[in-house]
Amino acid sequence: MAKLIKPTMKFKQQLREAIDFLFTRGPASSADYTRLILHCAQSNDFNQAKRLQSHMELQLFQPTDSFIHNQLLHIYAKCGKLSNAHQLFDKMPNRDIYSWNALLSAYAKVGSVDDLNSVFDQMPYRDSVSYNTLIACFASNRLSSKALSFFVRMQEDGFQPTQYSYVNVLQACSQLLDFRLGKQVHGRVVAGEFEKNTFVWNAVTDLYAKCGDIERARWLFDGMIKKNVVSWNLMISGYVKMGNPDECIHLFDKMRLSGLKPDQVTVSNVLNAYFQSGRVEDAGNMFSKIAEKDEICWTTMIVGYAQSGREDSSLMLFSDMLRGNVRPDSHTFSSVVSSCAKLASLCHGQVIHGKVILIGVDSNMLVSSALVDMYCKCGVPLDARLIFETMPIRNVITWNSLILGYAQNGQAQEALALYERMLQENFKPDNISFVGVLSACINADMVKEGHKYFNSISEHGMTPTLDHYACMITLLGRSGNIDKAVDLIKAMPHKPDYQIWSALLSVCSKEDIKTAEFAANYLFQLDPHNAGPYIMLSNLYAACGKWKDVAVVRSLMKNNNAKKFAAYSWVEDGNEVHRFVSDDHNHPKMERIYTELNRLIVKLQQIGYNPDTGIVLHNVGEEEKLKSISHHSEKLALAFSLTKKPNGVSPIRIMKNIRICDDCHVFLKLASIAVARPIIIRDSSRFHHFFGGKCSCKDHW
Repeated sequence: MAKLIKPTMKFKQQLREAIDFLFTRGPASSADYTRLILHCAQSNDFNQAKRLQSHMELQLFQPTDSFIHNQLLHIYAKCGKLSNAHQLFDKMPNRDIYSWNALLSAYAKVGSVDDLNSVFDQMPYRDSVSYNTLIACFASNRLSSKALSFFVRMQEDGFQPTQYSYVNVLQACSQLLDFRLGKQVHGRVVAGEFEKNTFVWNAVTDLYAKCGDIERARWLFDGMIKKNVVSWNLMISGYVKMGNPDECIHLFDKMRLSGLKPDQVTVSNVLNAYFQSGRVEDAGNMFSKIAEKDEICWTTMIVGYAQSGREDSSLMLFSDMLRGNVRPDSHTFSSVVSSCAKLASLCHGQVIHGKVILIGVDSNMLVSSALVDMYCKCGVPLDARLIFETMPIRNVITWNSLILGYAQNGQAQEALALYERMLQENFKPDNISFVGVLSACINADMVKEGHKYFNSISEHGMTPTLDHYACMITLLGRSGNIDKAVDLIKAMPHKPDYQIWSALLSVCSKEDIKTAEFAANYLFQLDPHNAGPYIMLSNLYAACGKWKDVAVVRSLMKNNNAKKFAAYSWVEDGNEVHRFVSDDHNHPKMERIYTELNRLIVKLQQIGYNPDTGIVLHNVGEEEKLKSISHHSEKLALAFSLTKKPNGVSPIRIMKNIRICDDCHVFLKLASIAVARPIIIRDSSRFHHFFGGKCSCKDHW
């Protein structure tokens, strides 16, 4: 690499010295100017080209033809210096088709589409290069219809399409997914004998892949005589987008056997394929072997880890990316922010928010929407609202994030008010919007309002989905209307799925055993390996004292190999995460944690706490029940937090992977009085903000 860089640097230095010398000696010949301007073009050196133009003007030099000025125009256009190009163009005594094309190129470079059109209309004469410049600019700026219209106009004016015309017009067809027109262009390509042109044939193959005909794309690809890296990349990318990662990986192996070296685009697509097929370790191994990683490779890995449930790995890789001085883009930031949201990692989320502001992508809608979601899922809806209100533009995803955030944080009125404001600002709600407002109604036990919003779904031109029905079943069941919930299931236009029967089972009490058995039996059939329904039904039997039925359900669970996952809670302490299970003894500070917990239990008993051993659904003695309930994971997490900051004033934040039990809910309400601090718990269904002996859920969860 060093051998390639030094001559280039030396060449540029010699060019600068030559133009320095020009300024010391005065006038120069046309041949000198021509030689120097060609050197400027060769090194793409805008600064020296500008100095050369200044010298010519200082010496009142006027070329006898347009060659030197055209070369200057092309340099300015290539470097995106539109104002310099236009000023020179206006001064030129002689202009030809090359001058006009260079000016067109300058406007195309900066994407000034309207001015590009205007210059084209002013041209006294045009050629195929003029048309190709417009078609390419329109296609690259996703103005596909305009690209196609100029392709037609080009031929009407008597110019035959070139390889550049076909490549760009095929790109336009791909953007529009206009398969019919694309096939017509394909026919013209064959008639024009361009089928051996790899450049054009790649575009034809890409058209078929993007329009969903992956088999025909592969047939065209296999028939190519000369494949380049772009050819392989287009085909590999097509398989990834069609959700066929195995064929993508197989094609990648064939590419390597062909002797072609994969580039960053190839690698990113194959990494995507590994993640799609669940081969996360293979993706990690491949990534570790890449010598030079660009931001696309880093982002692919970060997004892949985030979407594969490896949020910790996603955050660690993001830190490595920053240490490697690779600049993250908006997709990278939105993914790592989403990882923080899933982990409820406020500490990491705030640090990344700072990076977002520092790099200057805080106004990006994708990033801002992710930040709104993250702060909501970390239990800080106030910060989410601040970001929301400062966003220059919003979409329905942003509104939904905050509506759902308010609902999950027990601020139902704020959620519904925001939804009404969304309608007033002429944003059309989608299915997720209604999940948000119905969730708000569930969490506030607002049955009447829930019916109103559910009925309004059809008024907005939509049909209620299974998600909406699940919300209504939960709302009706929690309000004691199990019979109405069952009637709603029977009246559904959809076939009930797992989430419908699960919603019904979750709201059954010990008075609804028959309904619970009815729902559980469907769940056992739909997914016999999921432990959730067995546990819910077993708990209901235990609550009724039906221990024989408990034994039957547990035996069925064992026979079906349904494994129960561990319940746990976790808290952040700086950059560390501390995880606890019930009756935990593995933490290195366990003795101190239990001392603090026992001290707190005594203190709470003095202000009215009475452990509810009735929720222990095991046929054991009272003393064993008391010990079991006292050492639940969220209580241990709270005690740990108090040992770290006994005199703190900021909220204690605890995350839990299952629903909080009744006893812990009472315990934490009283604890918020005893420690005089807010305690925020995120369980599997919502947030609980405890303060002053009250909870944001108002005891509805």
